[in-house]
Amino acid sequence: MPFRPLLALVLAFCLTFISAPSSASAAFVLGNERGNANFGDIVNTGQANSCPAVKSSSGGSINADGDFKDLCLHPTEIFVKVAASKRKKAEFLPAKIISPVNNTSIDQVYGDLSGGKFAAKGGIDFALITVLSPSGEEFPLVFSVKDMVADGGKSISPGAEFSGKTLTPSYRTGDFLDPKSRAKDTGVEYAQGLVALGGDDEALERENIKRDLTGNGVITLSIDSVDSATNEFSGTFVAIQPSDNDLGSRDPVDVKITGNLYGRKA
Repeated sequence: MPFRPLLALVLAFCLTFISAPSSASAAFVLGNERGNANFGDIVNTGQANSCPAVKSSSGGSINADGDFKDLCLHPTEIFVKVAASKRKKAEFLPAKIISPVNNTSIDQVYGDLSGGKFAAKGGIDFALITVLSPSGEEFPLVFSVKDMVADGGKSISPGAEFSGKTLTPSYRTGDFLDPKSRAKDTGVEYAQGLVALGGDDEALERENIKRDLTGNGVITLSIDSVDSATNEFSGTFVAIQPSDNDLGSRDPVDVKITGNLYGRKA
């Protein structure tokens, strides 16, 4: 084949792949769907991790009875309860979110408001987060509002607080294999070469015998702004819950999570 026709064919092939994403992206952004319409403004900005907010000038109150939906909680600060040094007692120290950076929010949580209680029933109700403490130690955790029941009264209004408990599930599933192929659900407990110890060593037993341990946390939802016309509300939250226990092989520490919240009465 002559060189020039071959070169023209290669260039045409490359231009097809260069131009195709542009037109596809334009159709995606300019579509009629709400999510697609904002895609171009949000992608790669980290804004998708944020929760909506109600204007601070909005007022009124919402009857805390019925159902709620679209509850969103965006962590802005995380603290781990550790000792700054061997001579000091454990206290909540600020930690840095290292993974994932822009995917830490809980969103689209729905549930029941009957009796003035937020009772979560489902939604994207947990997020896996890893933070770095000032000592350099990493702490994985499951930020969760699973089974949340928070009581606060008969109305959602500025200044109202709803407090209650949450469930913190295991960070790993029972099929997770550790570096020595041990897991909870596979029946593999002892790594080759360690069988002779017979599990008499307590630390080794904790590594060998994997357990699916859940935890409990506490949470307070503080309402700052309410729009009674749209049944929307926003504010802040404070949650304290345990960190990951690595299927029973390590002791969890308390983690305090603070941030912004948003929701709507259904």
